Amino acid sequence: MELDLNVIHEQATEAARLLLSSAAPAPGALCVIGCSTSEIAGERIGSASNAEVARAVMDGLLPVLHGAGLFVAVQGCEHINRALCVERACQERFGLAEVWVEPWLHAGGAFCTEAAGRFADHVMVEDLRAQATLGIDIGGTLIGMHLRPVVVPIHAALRRIGSATLVLAKSRPRYVGGPRAHYPDHTSDPVSYTHLTLP
Repeated sequence: MELDLNVIHEQATEAARLLLSSAAPAPGALCVIGCSTSEIAGERIGSASNAEVARAVMDGLLPVLHGAGLFVAVQGCEHINRALCVERACQERFGLAEVWVEPWLHAGGAFCTEAAGRFADHVMVEDLRAQATLGIDIGGTLIGMHLRPVVVPIHAALRRIGSATLVLAKSRPRYVGGPRAHYPDHTSDPVSYTHLTLP
């Protein structure tokens, strides 16, 4: 399959914009991204890591997400136990445990390797302690382990980046209480709920 990197860049940019328009996150929220460049290229996940595709996707996503004031965590592949690349400011803000590994094309994947090369003062962390409230999964990389419950899929018109499936997600607080409980209007931003109202 011949890849058009400009199209991939445009699709990644659109994915980030769709996520922000649906979730309307506050600055400082944490977004986790998993991306299989192999799947984007029409190959089986983990079989054909592609640094050029990683750059095109990163160039589409990062300016939009960082422009909204979000922290970004990039998940590595199963060969590094899905450890994540973050900037040190993110690690400190969320109290994340550092691990000692350097991602590369075939253990961590092209996208995580790209993150390590361009993040300011990057650090690898074991997990996010389920603190991410936004997620982008490109190619079935299984980012759910890093998202805060309750995870809500975003049903957007854009369903693929290249040949890879695209899943966007956001989190909302759990509903608690019984038949007398009242809840905020959930047509507003579900990521920023801070309280429940009881009669």
